[in-house]
Amino acid sequence: MRDFQDNNRTSAPLLESRIDVFPCRRGKVRDVYDLGDRLVIVATDRISAFDWVLPTGIPDKGRILTGMTLFWLAFLRVPNHLLSTDLDDMGPPFAAQAEALHGRTMLVRKAAVVPIECVVRGYLAGSGWKEYRQHGTVCGIRLPGGLREAEPLPEPIFTPATKAESGHDENISFERMVEVTGQELAEDLRRRSIAIYRQAGDHARGRGIILADTKFEWGRLPGGELILIDEVLTPDSSRFWPADRYRPGANPPSFDKQFVRDWLETSGWDKNSPPPPLPDDVVRKTRDRYLEAQQRLTDAAGGLAFAQSFPER
Repeated sequence: MRDFQDNNRTSAPLLESRIDVFPCRRGKVRDVYDLGDRLVIVATDRISAFDWVLPTGIPDKGRILTGMTLFWLAFLRVPNHLLSTDLDDMGPPFAAQAEALHGRTMLVRKAAVVPIECVVRGYLAGSGWKEYRQHGTVCGIRLPGGLREAEPLPEPIFTPATKAESGHDENISFERMVEVTGQELAEDLRRRSIAIYRQAGDHARGRGIILADTKFEWGRLPGGELILIDEVLTPDSSRFWPADRYRPGANPPSFDKQFVRDWLETSGWDKNSPPPPLPDDVVRKTRDRYLEAQQRLTDAAGGLAFAQSFPER
């Protein structure tokens, strides 16, 4: 395997952007500015674990996530919210902070968010594996008996979840989703989400990566058009496994913040008080893992360069 740890040119992590002239909603990772009819999304370098935002950021994480989202939006060619990545299009307050915001900022269309996380699973992992062991189901969907952890499912399944501003999203049945969205919209989102998962999974397999599961967010424009919004197929929204280390029956290593979770589990932190700072080696390994996923999936020789030079739409 090529060495993805030779990119040592890191910048100081951006834990919070500050554009005081616009209202801002801060999530676990993203700062979202309301420009009236449009939004500006800034992907910071914050990282969360066990429902806490950690005091230590991962340098360039926001740029890596943005670069991956931009790649997938271009690759998938589905209607989406992206308008521009040019800071000048967002106005002087953003352009004035180009050094901090370049490569991590998107101008997007404002949409009415569908209040459901559209999760697609192709493998038995995470909360799905826990439920299957107890009940033989995943989100109420009956599966064949005798499946092992991380085993591929007969077909990808759609397992919606409620959206949570903080804490964990809650898995719900498709019938419950229908109660929230209506039958027609629920079926449309299921079809679209599974189709995207299949397309992305085929691409990932060609790069030696398994897309075990992912979640999508959708919104409606004022005219009623459904569009894909927020981040798309990043390690923060998806479970990516290296194909050469995948073995059914065990939980494979993933391209995400597993180094962070593992260190926190052994740090003595009680998960109820503010979390401790991360050591430098955990930060470096986590950044390397995110960057490797981006470079392999996007075929970018330098992943950060891709994030910063994506052609405007």
